[in-house]
Amino acid sequence: MIDRRTFSATLMAALASSLLPGSALAQASSRRIRNVVLVHGAYADGSCWSEVIGRLQRAGLNATAVQNPLTSLADDVAATRRILALQDGPTVLVGHSWAGTVISEAGIDPRVAALVYVAARAPDAGEDYTALAATFPTPPASAGLVKAGGFAQLSEEAFLRDFANGVDPARARILYAVQGRIADTLFASRTSAAAWKTRPSWYAISKQDRTTNPDLERFLANRMHATAIEVDSGHLSLITHPKEITDLILEAARV
Repeated sequence: MIDRRTFSATLMAALASSLLPGSALAQASSRRIRNVVLVHGAYADGSCWSEVIGRLQRAGLNATAVQNPLTSLADDVAATRRILALQDGPTVLVGHSWAGTVISEAGIDPRVAALVYVAARAPDAGEDYTALAATFPTPPASAGLVKAGGFAQLSEEAFLRDFANGVDPARARILYAVQGRIADTLFASRTSAAAWKTRPSWYAISKQDRTTNPDLERFLANRMHATAIEVDSGHLSLITHPKEITDLILEAARV
């Protein structure tokens, strides 16, 4: 039987633990991340996250995909911030490809507790990412960029062979039909922030990527001191390897 003195001491310790912001209890509570916001890249739309979303929902998380206009960095960041504003607590912000630039800018939002980059750009604030990428061998997909009327898209050949390599051909043709066309000035954008400097970050490297050089992805993951995995996948690992990408997001959420 517990005596009165022991009971009182235990009660006071529990009360102090609940009140101290640095306590283990407070830290555990602060890491109960239940929200995930997923941001798509160029030549895509929010539906590319479908397989990941289903898995996150089955794990009990609230997952929301952003629909980027792909007209400018400012427009894509604004679209992401609108979705972040709807979240009711700490959030994992995830970006694929071009969206790595978007989440590097938008990720300073106080709701964002962690960042996940999937074969993604991760520029430093003010950095000329195009110049950085040029220090690595040019990936094959770049040759398939077609510009017209102020917008750009990938040719069907480049999309199927290079952007969607590893995707079932029938699925890849559907993705080509709905690809998001980008402003032809989009990739010249520069961020004013690098959220990965102030948020814990994770990175999924695509070993068979023909859109972003895998060694560039490794460089970016190493520079941000991210927790990194390598997926035996082309650029669209979120479609071909949704379990691995979901597991990485769950790790970031510490579910």
